[in-house]
This record gives sequence, C-alpha cells and structure tokens, in this order.
Amino acid sequence: MASFGASHFLLKLLLFVSLVHFSSAARRLAESDQAQQPLLFQYHNGPLLTGKISVNIIWYGNFKPAQRAIVSDFITSLSSTQPTTAQPSVATWWKATEKYYHLVKSKKTAPLALSLVTQISDENYSLGKSLSNKQIVRLASKGGQKDAINVVLTSSDVAVEGFCSSRCGTHGSSMSAQKINGKSSKFAYIWVGNSETQCPGQCAWPFHQPIYGPQSPPLVAPNNDVGLDGMVINLASLLAGTVTNPFGNGYFQGPKEAPLDAASACPGVYGKGAYPGYAGDLLVDATTGASYNAHGVDGRIYLLPALFDPSTSACSTLV
Repeated sequence: MASFGASHFLLKLLLFVSLVHFSSAARRLAESDQAQQPLLFQYHNGPLLTGKISVNIIWYGNFKPAQRAIVSDFITSLSSTQPTTAQPSVATWWKATEKYYHLVKSKKTAPLALSLVTQISDENYSLGKSLSNKQIVRLASKGGQKDAINVVLTSSDVAVEGFCSSRCGTHGSSMSAQKINGKSSKFAYIWVGNSETQCPGQCAWPFHQPIYGPQSPPLVAPNNDVGLDGMVINLASLLAGTVTNPFGNGYFQGPKEAPLDAASACPGVYGKGAYPGYAGDLLVDATTGASYNAHGVDGRIYLLPALFDPSTSACSTLV
C-alpha cells in the first residue's frame, strides 16, 4: 500500500510539472508519462521563424494598464540593446534560441528579430467569457498575419477550452486570410490565460502554492502580480517554442501530437539546482524580496524558464 501511495504522489507531481509549461493544444495531461521515456530532440526539416517578426497582442477582457505594461515591457526586453540593462537579461535569455538556428546549416536564414508592433484591445468580451479553441484562433487572426506572431491574452475572468484542466497556454498556426504572391500562407499564434483566480497553483507556480507536490512557500512575484508574472513565464516558454517550432515540423521531442519544445522540455526549472517543487537558486530583490532571474527594460525584473540547449542536450538557466 505504501508503494502505491508513493507512486500515486509521483504521478500527481509529474502531471503538475507538465502542466506548468504546456505548449501544445493537442497535448493532454494523461500523456505526460512520455516524460519517463528517453526522448531525442530532433529537427524535423520544417521552417523556423526568421527575419523581422512582428509581435501583435490581442488583449481579451479586463486588463489594467499596469498589467499590460508588464507584458509589453517583457516583449520589448527580448531584443533590447539598452546598455543600462543589468545582467543576466531577458535579451541574453532569448539569445539562447539562436543555437537552434546554428544547427540548420543547410538553410540560409536572416537573423530573427522580434518587435512589438500592434496591441488590440477587446474589453467588451466580443465572443463572451467562455472561449473554444476555434474562437482563440479567430481572435488571433485579428493581428497582422505576415511575418508575425499573434498573441492572445485572456483576462482572469475568461474561461478557455482546456484551460487549467490540461494547459496554461498554447502555440500553433493557422492559415492566413491574406495571400502572398497568390499563395496561401500560415501565421503563428500564441494564447495564454491569466490564471490568478482560476488555477494559480497550476499555471502561476512558483508564485502560488502548487496543487500537488511539496508545499514550500510561494515566491514573491517580481512585478507584484501573481497572475501576470505567471503569464510572462508561460508566454516566454511559448515564444521560444513558437520560433523554433512554428508550424509543427521544426524542433521538438516526442510525438508530433504531443511535442516538447525549447522550453516545455524543461518544466519547472528556473535556476541551478532546481528539482520538483523547487524552482532553483534565484536572484532576490533586496527591496521587495521578489525572486527573479532576468533584468528587462526600464528596471523591470522577470522570472523566465530554462531553455533546452540542443548543443549540450541539457536544460540551460540564466542563474
């Protein structure tokens, strides 16, 4: 009986950690036992996002200006060259994705450069407060569809199909309504939900008590907003997965229907020494006590997930 209890606990813990960085609409918690099997991180010969890519945000629901600033400053920080930005920085974290491009030696590609271009607000809940996957794609299509990543962010009072029960966010692609040189093309999109009230123990960890596993005290959120700082973690993970596996045939491990990509391959890891229930050795702000591992623009600090390093086959952290 004791053996059964231990196994049951480990299964619950594995399900929780898998959910934290869920990055595929097709993947379900019941499939997380694939993590027990050795997986080979492979390039599947599909295109990666390259060149100048516009990031367009669709804000769905009620977000305060201060909350929007947390996310917009994070995206700006990805490609920031501000000499005043302290290290380790968000830009340094993002630069680690370049290793995936170096491995595609047979294809000449322009360097990837992300920039925040458009922010669209839907404060009136035009599609209601309970959204299906198809409606998420419909919202994502409101952004520009050429050389773009359209990011749908839903507020804490919006329910989304699969939210909390199997995912914290997702990335995918859809056919563009705009034709280029007479040909149809795809655009990449991301969705992340604010889990502050619906499932913070699943999607805002380590800033909230986890629903499973060791119940260590939650960390102080770097921008004093558990929901939004949790969204940044998931958005960061999904952005890394999007550029390196935008159309389902880039870099990933495991089956195509349930892939692990650049960040979701390293669930729950933020600093050195991380283990289930412990985010790792992090930096701590002397004034607020907030835990973080990356500096952004205008004095911002963030907590960002580890990225899988394809050159070492290990999870790489900033601290």
